Amino acid sequence: MSEPRFGHVALVGRPNVGKSTLLNALVGEHLAIVTHKPQTTRNRLVGVVTEARGQIALVDTPGMHQRRPHGLNRRLNRSAGLALREVDAAVLVADATRWTDEDEQVLERVAGFPGPRLLVLNKIDLLDDRSSLLEWTAQLSPRLNPQAVLYLAACRAEGVAELLDELFACLPAGPPAYPADEFTDRPARFLAAELVREQLMLQLHQEIPYGLTVQVERYEARAGRLWIAALIVVAEDRHKGMVIGRQGQVLKRVGSRARRAMAELFGQPVHLDLHVRTRAGWVDDERALDELGFSD
Repeated sequence: MSEPRFGHVALVGRPNVGKSTLLNALVGEHLAIVTHKPQTTRNRLVGVVTEARGQIALVDTPGMHQRRPHGLNRRLNRSAGLALREVDAAVLVADATRWTDEDEQVLERVAGFPGPRLLVLNKIDLLDDRSSLLEWTAQLSPRLNPQAVLYLAACRAEGVAELLDELFACLPAGPPAYPADEFTDRPARFLAAELVREQLMLQLHQEIPYGLTVQVERYEARAGRLWIAALIVVAEDRHKGMVIGRQGQVLKRVGSRARRAMAELFGQPVHLDLHVRTRAGWVDDERALDELGFSD
């Protein structure tokens, strides 16, 4: 390519197809949090890839879903849909091991996108017989009309280089929008809050994580160390005790693991204070959602 390329690319799919794992593999940083639970991603997050051939701003979106339509879920779906209006290319990410009604919903949205579309069949490492990928391609390609179909195992970074090649090829010429040493548009406070939430989702029972969120109340660099204080907000009083755990063991474990992840990401020691507060019904309270940072 004679001219550097630049553009925004949306990674779109239902929950748990590996969009955040793919973003991290493309960027080369633990930027988006990853767990096995649906709706781990709640905010649009831009990851930046800068190379000699140009720059790609990758937009990781919440998984489009058909779950109970409380206020938070409605905002997550709107956020994912709006991302398609603001990008130059769209990547439909699907789990190569199964196709669901939610995948159908996403395909219909992406098929209407006016720019270049790519289809990524992820998690091919879980397939016993990869010949099924040809069947997937034959069924889905006429409906999506993608510029390319790629087969990935994002957890192993398998196929990632080929995806980058296709993305650079379909983006317009233009100067970079982000400094070469930046890998995200999000501030460190946001990343710190997400690393705490990641550990909460990994440590807690299935139903609890969807009723909690995390806010960083203090982020200060002093004496070669980051001093971070974070508030964990839960939707029900009974969840507060579960988050803290017997003799504070759950909260201590979450804090210890989140602190190590922060130190690795930010490149310096971290002192982390966590506390928990109940805000009843915040997931269905429009004012609370605004205050807690869940904008469309």
